[in-house]
Amino acid sequence: MSDKPHLDEEALAELRDVMEDEFEILIQTYLADSRDRIRSLREAQEAGNADAFTKTAHSFKGSCINIGAPRLGELCLKAEMAGKESRMEEVPALLDAIESEFQEVTKGLDGLLVR
Repeated sequence: MSDKPHLDEEALAELRDVMEDEFEILIQTYLADSRDRIRSLREAQEAGNADAFTKTAHSFKGSCINIGAPRLGELCLKAEMAGKESRMEEVPALLDAIESEFQEVTKGLDGLLVR
């Protein structure tokens, strides 16, 4: 498994400084978008659509890296490569890993939001 952290505390601290009051909105938007992307990945996998799967994994990877979720970003990269190389048989296990890592990221990010 990756030695990357669930969350990059430094990147998140920087984002919080830059975004100020918008930080919470950014996090909530990321979480909502990520849920949609995971759903899209599942749908593309079920349809056997490697192209749609690859594109979704690629954009998901970018948003994970931007928000400071490096381990999830790395999993999305692996998923993107599997889609690109039509190794769709590897996708179910990758999707399970993405979903469980996303739960970790969600817990971590929820902890950063002011309640």
